[in-house]
Amino acid sequence: MSIHIGIGGWTFEPWRGTFYPPKHPQKRELEYAGQHLTGIEINGTYYGSQKPESFANWAAAVPDGFQFSVKASRFCTNRKQLADGAASIEKFLTQGLTRLGDRLGPILWQFMATKKFERDDFAAFLDLLPETQDGLPLRHALEVRHESFRDPAFVELARERNMAIVFADSDEFPCIDEQTADFTYARLQRSQDDVETGYAGEALDHWAERARGWAAGGRDVYLFFIAGAKVRNPAAAQALIAKLEREP
Repeated sequence: MSIHIGIGGWTFEPWRGTFYPPKHPQKRELEYAGQHLTGIEINGTYYGSQKPESFANWAAAVPDGFQFSVKASRFCTNRKQLADGAASIEKFLTQGLTRLGDRLGPILWQFMATKKFERDDFAAFLDLLPETQDGLPLRHALEVRHESFRDPAFVELARERNMAIVFADSDEFPCIDEQTADFTYARLQRSQDDVETGYAGEALDHWAERARGWAAGGRDVYLFFIAGAKVRNPAAAQALIAKLEREP
């Protein structure tokens, strides 16, 4: 059981001088982030394929125990018939992401807000997601963003396959608070620009309690501060890490 807390990506100009020290070399930003966070959600993979060497270099830049989640290609999930995505899924999984080795955390499969739940098609899609790739075990997290997924059939599909339903704390999308896997994946999207740590103390206390509760069941926890006041997300992640370290 472990708790990984971090942000989406590591390249964002407003973080230079706020999260990263002034004049910190850009090519060493991931190394710095790896020293101050315990996880990062790689988002570039959603838009296009990456080189195997890139994954290997990213793994080498962070310390033992750090983990990346990898956002699946939009070509896998943004389609009318999900069951037709086998070729796109294979292309995504074989681009070299297993070069992350033991730094590889869950794969995030994000669906459009207009995508409705159709049980048979969704089940067929989930059956395309392998349990291993190149000898490495894979974990799959499902971020659905349409109200039709508030359906016991969807929860059961995820639970049968040990796939996590993403806990999305957002003003825009539904939050389905169901534990369906041996890990929890949360995306917190309400950071505020006028709060130095993104979230006020009481809110951080709440998320620390939730993280402990998820972990108490023996689950690994992946919690990322995403969107909202993006410039504040690294501070929010560091504040939550510090709170959990002080109050285990």
